[in-house]
Amino acid sequence: MERMNAWEKYPEGKKREEIFEFAEDYRKFLSRCKTERECVTGMIRKAEKAGFKNLDEIMEKGAELKAGDRVYANNRGKALALFVIGKKEFSCGMNILGAHIDSPRLDLKQDPLYEDTELAMLDTHYYGGIKKYQWVALPLALHGVIAKKDGSVVQVNIGEKPGDPVFGVSDLLVHLSAEQMEKKASKVIEGENLDLLIGSIPEGKKDDKEKKDDKKEEVREKVKANIMKLLEKEYGIEEEDFLSAEIEVVPAGEARDYGFDRSMIMGYGHDDRVCAYSSFRAMLEMKKPSLTSVCLLVDKEEIGSVGASGMESRFFENTVAELMNLTGEYSELALRRAMKNSSVLSSDVSAAFDPNFPSVMTKRNAAYFGRGLVFNKYTGARGKSGSNDADAEYIAALRGIMDKNEVAFQTAELGRVDQGGGGTIAFILANYGMRVIDSGIAVLNMHAPWEIISKVDLYEAYRGYIAFLKEQS
Repeated sequence: MERMNAWEKYPEGKKREEIFEFAEDYRKFLSRCKTERECVTGMIRKAEKAGFKNLDEIMEKGAELKAGDRVYANNRGKALALFVIGKKEFSCGMNILGAHIDSPRLDLKQDPLYEDTELAMLDTHYYGGIKKYQWVALPLALHGVIAKKDGSVVQVNIGEKPGDPVFGVSDLLVHLSAEQMEKKASKVIEGENLDLLIGSIPEGKKDDKEKKDDKKEEVREKVKANIMKLLEKEYGIEEEDFLSAEIEVVPAGEARDYGFDRSMIMGYGHDDRVCAYSSFRAMLEMKKPSLTSVCLLVDKEEIGSVGASGMESRFFENTVAELMNLTGEYSELALRRAMKNSSVLSSDVSAAFDPNFPSVMTKRNAAYFGRGLVFNKYTGARGKSGSNDADAEYIAALRGIMDKNEVAFQTAELGRVDQGGGGTIAFILANYGMRVIDSGIAVLNMHAPWEIISKVDLYEAYRGYIAFLKEQS
């Protein structure tokens, strides 16, 4: 079944300008928010301007909630849930947009700083599924936090502003790479060789007064010492503070318009901030829905959704229980009914068909740029292992909603059978008995440092998410 190119719905004029304006807002968001913490901080700021209140503050005041109230819950600064209370009771179910805000990257180890042959280096451990060879010879930036023993937290963002230095992982020159080029792609660059070069100037010589005051032995690793001196001056940190730091190494630079026609965006972290952003923006459009609307943005999807800020945690269930308590509806049975009766779009990206690599997909069941929101009935690997396989009745209901609202959509699967596979947070929410399907935006270069999406797909996803929150019942 051939699906129409969504651009054809929007001839030159006001509506096409609206698409580009929406995409430009997203491009700026993607450029600013390169970590899960930055996403949560930025979204809370916008949510509060849109009238959302902090659940912790509401609970502290003992206030009651009613239909139309806007609430958010912050999970350790790394995950976020937003709610617009519906007219119907919670036990009737919720309409949930779920996405993740973590992306593949390099993380600094807890004891990362060392010197080798008068070069200062930072030791890293990659996070999520990456092709390691893609991360060498690139300008990289440092984003994150350093928590100090006194309770203060230092924000780190180096490599993004004009004039900032950047960092990088070196690669072997082609002249000496005969053995390297014989290796499998998975072995061309080893995980322990993804260390970051950060400096090369040794600490300056001390004057006589400094030598007299300093009774310590002469510093051997002078380049490392000079780096620590700079860090102490700029951030007030000492080397041991790395033990309680979370520093992420990400591609440096802004997301950019892609293509002569500027129809696409190239940037770091489309997977899955493109679905998170469009879900979040759709959530801001909700006023007083029939069923409670939810936008659930979680961490750790790239490593199995584990941990306190991942989807496997009880954060969402506990938050719903607190909200039901504030509306006077809570009971254990009512909570179970609220979860079971909910409907979910597990908003995660899909693999776009790439004409450079046609053999890994079947054209009839692939996702394409420009054809709108993508629904994946199942993901998983091989015989659908590990997937949430959405039921036909739910898909039929969603088809009706999308057609009624003239949202361009397509269906797809993740590549040829036995070619590979993947998963999302869908199966975790399905464990409650919810109706769940994967839906998102097609991406090229998925999990590479720079990924690509279509602007019209972004816009259609946003429209589709609004339609789902308003009409699914």
